[in-house]
Amino acid sequence: MNIPNWYELALLSLAAWRVFQLIAEDAILDRPRRYVTRLRKDWRKEGDPTGTAYRENLADWIMCPYCAGFWIGIVWWAAWLIWPYETLVFAVPWVISAGVIGAAKILSN
Repeated sequence: MNIPNWYELALLSLAAWRVFQLIAEDAILDRPRRYVTRLRKDWRKEGDPTGTAYRENLADWIMCPYCAGFWIGIVWWAAWLIWPYETLVFAVPWVISAGVIGAAKILSN
């Protein structure tokens, strides 16, 4: 079994973080996230945002960096084991996106 060197590990880690952010927090995936978790459409308004069909455990798992982040990391690592070069090439745009987000957060303060 192979272990990534520090550079590959940094690429895989940042790419996994960016994918987690996309799935758990980015507004572009609000609609699919609401569909999967059964969160009400008007969840940002006052009152009970969840309703009776809300899937709390699934929502907790999707938005938990320890839970979903672990499995996203496993997928990146498994892909790297199977296709080392291709996975790193695919990871680069995700890492660049993570860098843009990090810079925006730092510079907006």
